[in-house]
Amino acid sequence: MSVSSIHHLAERRLTELGIALPAFPMPVANYVPFTISGNLLFISGQGPRTADEKYMTGKVGRDVTADEAYAHARLVGINLLSVVHHAQNGLSMVRRVVKLTGFVNASDDFRDHPKVINGCSDLLVEVFGDAGKHARSAVGVSSLPMNITVEIEAIFEIS
Repeated sequence: MSVSSIHHLAERRLTELGIALPAFPMPVANYVPFTISGNLLFISGQGPRTADEKYMTGKVGRDVTADEAYAHARLVGINLLSVVHHAQNGLSMVRRVVKLTGFVNASDDFRDHPKVINGCSDLLVEVFGDAGKHARSAVGVSSLPMNITVEIEAIFEIS
């Protein structure tokens, strides 16, 4: 599939899914939201931030269910796409999603980390089709900044 075809598919799918990309998220510490090296776009970890800049918080498996956290990870995917859109002035330069690393703020007995991160993975495949399929890690952690439920970083191939 050509880059142009992926762009048109991605833009059309966002519209079909009723997704409007939120404002570009600003870093909460001393780092940049993205870097480009060669044909790779590295997106810093994003959290589940709503359009009104509220973060979804809590410990998955105790305060938040796996299904709720799945929705939070989907929200993180939307925020990742917002950074991509800002970094590339749209989605037209995305060739494929290469890798996601997802962190779940989980209780000690929670075991469904992959199910949670599927929220982001499923969104990226919905938006980019086969070019959205990616390598991935899903890791449970004892805490995340601001007690957010999920943080995900991503690598995209661009042209």
